[in-house]
Amino acid sequence: MIAIYRTRPEGLENCPVRNVVQNVFGKWSALLLMVLAEKPYRFGELRRLVPDISQRMLTQTLRDLQRDGYVHREVFPTKPPSVEYSLTDMGRSMFDSLQHLLHWAENNVAAVHAARQRFDDAEAGSNAT
Repeated sequence: MIAIYRTRPEGLENCPVRNVVQNVFGKWSALLLMVLAEKPYRFGELRRLVPDISQRMLTQTLRDLQRDGYVHREVFPTKPPSVEYSLTDMGRSMFDSLQHLLHWAENNVAAVHAARQRFDDAEAGSNAT
């Protein structure tokens, strides 16, 4: 499939796969999608579930996912207004596919860490000479 885009003058620059999934593979996006796949959450709940994300980054990531059509933002007319985030139909559809990669990551995290350690050890050995 990638070969198709290599033959075009613009190459991979305008690849639709890259364009569509760029926000899904951001540092926080997959985590938020995993959480929202469980059920809708309010902003504060999301902040507690992913405690190492800043408020600014949580806001920006949710806006990016909303812009791409994966997340729905609903404002409730309460005092103060409350906001709830949920996956859209497209978000659920995309998450079904993303789950395969997430399961692969869970099953292979030890192998990835071992590969990183081997690489780092080899790099340290080559830099020592």
